[in-house]
Amino acid sequence: MRSTSNTIRTRSTVKAAATVLAGALALSLTACGSDDDKSGADETTGTKASGDALTLPKLDGTTLEVAAVWTGPEQANFKKVLAEFEKRTGAKVTFVPAQDPIINFLGSKIAGGQPPDVAMLPQPGAIKQAVDKKWAKPLGPEALKELQKNYSQGWQDIGKVGSEQYGVYYKAANKSLIWYNAKVFENAGASEPKTWDELLSTAQTVYDSGVTPFSIPGADGWPLTDWFENVYLSQAGPEKYDQLARHEIKWTDPSVKEALTTLAQIWGKKDYVAGGADGALQTQFPNAVTQTFTGGDQPKAAMVYEGDFVQVNIAQTDAKVGTDAKVFPFPKVGDTAPVVSGGDAAVILKDSQGAQALATFLASPDAAEIQAKLGGYLSPNKNVDPAAYPNDVQRRIAEALVAAGDDFRFDMSDQAPQAFGGTPGKGEWKDLQDFLKNPTDVAGIQAKLESDAAAAYGN
Repeated sequence: MRSTSNTIRTRSTVKAAATVLAGALALSLTACGSDDDKSGADETTGTKASGDALTLPKLDGTTLEVAAVWTGPEQANFKKVLAEFEKRTGAKVTFVPAQDPIINFLGSKIAGGQPPDVAMLPQPGAIKQAVDKKWAKPLGPEALKELQKNYSQGWQDIGKVGSEQYGVYYKAANKSLIWYNAKVFENAGASEPKTWDELLSTAQTVYDSGVTPFSIPGADGWPLTDWFENVYLSQAGPEKYDQLARHEIKWTDPSVKEALTTLAQIWGKKDYVAGGADGALQTQFPNAVTQTFTGGDQPKAAMVYEGDFVQVNIAQTDAKVGTDAKVFPFPKVGDTAPVVSGGDAAVILKDSQGAQALATFLASPDAAEIQAKLGGYLSPNKNVDPAAYPNDVQRRIAEALVAAGDDFRFDMSDQAPQAFGGTPGKGEWKDLQDFLKNPTDVAGIQAKLESDAAAAYGN
């Protein structure tokens, strides 16, 4: 169902990126449209973007819709970016809340004759599907120019299908981070681990102090896939990771067995997981974060794994990032620490001057710096001023991602067909939820993962 040409074209080692990330985090913690478009087509307004003039057209009378699955603070912050676009162009932009899987949501809108102008797609596989269904429109010359000026080749490539550019990766995620309650670590005498064995020792130290080590959002399947990907990338290595992402090796491969067995060292120890497996399977991602940073020095858990965007949810508590809430890179399981990234790409569904202008704006540092200042956001745009980020932790994470260049791996489940890697209650999401519930059944889960993957990939 998905051609390998849409897979991120980074085949070099992740070691350099992991080193940069680890060093950067250490530093941070020690330092702590419509046809109406034509009416204004000849008028432009110059706006400044990090030393270069970003020229956007006058779009008075133009209305646009942008669809995304974002909710809460993430949605509110993005709306401020859209408001700036409105101010600069005169267009009116409406945010359309979408549901997962967004491809199904868009299919319903398109069938009803009401597609949004632009959709923020969270998976390369979803971009490929939108192209295959002839929904997506290629980027125009102005958007391409802005994209090529501001993005590394790797980030450009994951927005391509074949040789055509369809996506602008406006938002990225560093998904190789573990956040922890600093007071709990201090009281327990725990230190930041650098290896998986050290992580297990740290978990035991925290447990012995009277606090459950991990908060796991099992109600949402996607964080479970991220756990697996970090373990697998570090343990099996980047070549195997790429092969499994393309389903060139089966999920019954011994490397998958080894990764699941490793995961079970945490998932299978009920005292290490807040609420045990049953409690975790009822815990959604936002609550998994907030319960780690509320309750003083006796929270429901000491650590929560997920990306830089965790900061949005920490902001819903009284904890302060860099003091109460700290972070360390996902510990290495094999020879190197993993660097897994995700992201959301702007894809045009209704080609117009307004939609192309919005894609151009989202490819610029101007747009990214607005949301960067609000926190809980990471841009792969290499020309974003690091000073735009609100704290040293976020700043160092962003600098590390940009410094990594093409030396990273994109989220594996996001590269998969959506039926396998991006649908609640199905495929990999459901299979790993079942594994969280019963981590002793490694072979059974491998067989189910392979069956679901084979059906989705068609091979």
